[in-house]
Amino acid sequence: MTITAPALSAPPPLSRRRRRTVLAVCCLSMFLVGLDTTIVNVALPAVGDGLDIGTRGLEWTVDAYTVVLAGLLISAGALADRLGRRRVFQCGLAVFGVASLACALAPSAGVLVAARAVQGVGASMLSPVALAIVVNVMPDPRERAQAIGVWASVFGLSMAAGPVTGGALVAALGWRSVFWINAPVVVAALVLSALLVPESRAAGRARRLDLPGQFLLTAVIAVTIGLLIEGPHIGWTSPWVLAGYACAALATAAFAWAELRRGEPLIDPRLFRRPVFTGAVLGAVAVFVALNATLLLNTLYLQHTRGWTALQAGAATLPMAVGATLCAPWSGYLVGRVGPRRPLALGGAFIAAGGLSLVALDRETSVLLLLTAYLLIGTGFGFANAPLTNTAVSALPRSRAGVGGAITSTARQLGSALGIALAGGLVAGAGAADLAHASRPGWLMVTACGLFLLLVARTARPGSGP
Repeated sequence: MTITAPALSAPPPLSRRRRRTVLAVCCLSMFLVGLDTTIVNVALPAVGDGLDIGTRGLEWTVDAYTVVLAGLLISAGALADRLGRRRVFQCGLAVFGVASLACALAPSAGVLVAARAVQGVGASMLSPVALAIVVNVMPDPRERAQAIGVWASVFGLSMAAGPVTGGALVAALGWRSVFWINAPVVVAALVLSALLVPESRAAGRARRLDLPGQFLLTAVIAVTIGLLIEGPHIGWTSPWVLAGYACAALATAAFAWAELRRGEPLIDPRLFRRPVFTGAVLGAVAVFVALNATLLLNTLYLQHTRGWTALQAGAATLPMAVGATLCAPWSGYLVGRVGPRRPLALGGAFIAAGGLSLVALDRETSVLLLLTAYLLIGTGFGFANAPLTNTAVSALPRSRAGVGGAITSTARQLGSALGIALAGGLVAGAGAADLAHASRPGWLMVTACGLFLLLVARTARPGSGP
């Protein structure tokens, strides 16, 4: 959900029908990116049984994708501005498709995790690039705003629909089908993009690639997530973990030092001097920590403790998908009418209420309470997305709007990875009988994420932004 071009070249005018078709093709790619962030969650028990993978390996199966995606999002947009957006978009589709096939055919945990990382490389060339394509073919500001609204709704729907889709596929065709399903979609998107999507580049001089910043950012994210996943298994004071602490601290300091000295940094640390912008970015992290922790804890609890099938566990998240789908466009409407503060406060309140409902989770918790909690969290997720993006972009000058969107998108993927790592660490080693009790701190974490959003809402501008 990023616009990375400093200036967009003027394309030949397209017909209204053609513009809508380009939007549909690009939204299809966004749906794939969001879906693959969450679709694997409900398949994790089946993947573990099929490849003999424990909790730690399952966490890497999810986070290998999101860590790489978070690390490469901004650079992929800059690369597309230089080489051509359609070209990079099609390259991303091809990489994503081939990696999906490798995931489906993976004979071992190592191959699966590596293929998921390559999937993240492909996905990083889809999300920011596709939106830049959409903006480039929509010269009318009102039509462009409507298109971005559709884009945001598709993103929220894809994230929420992942567990439901994954549960149905696992029940019908086995866990490998959650990766096979990408192939026909990728082929269709490749053909349609070749026929219908115009090529475009940044007008004037494209933004330079910040390779040192890219390397250091990826190192910071990967080492941090690695520590959270491996720490519960090898000990938080083991030599390897202590070395990891040092590496993470050094990489973070080096990243800040390098970015402050570059003319065109990957992420300018000076932007975080603005409390409103910083709050929105951290809020985006919190929302996706809550969402992904919920999905993982839901999957493990329902399938391991309650003995539900993957289809039943996926169907249990339907209230979450419904809440997110219905409230995302409503949230966008409220942001336009009254600004981001009210919908963001609603998002935080609903997420906190959903997490608080499950802090006393046990083996006998009623299904009605579970479904109500999932509905509350999904509703909060739907309300929170649009105001967070609006707050981040509005906190910066118009010339930096694309940068604000890019950083917020990176924060979302970082939150996804953190949510999986933190939730997985909390229940690591817990058996089926103890898993419900072990997951209680996770639900407290979800509650805390919602309460943090309430604080972010207080700092958000009451108006609709510039």
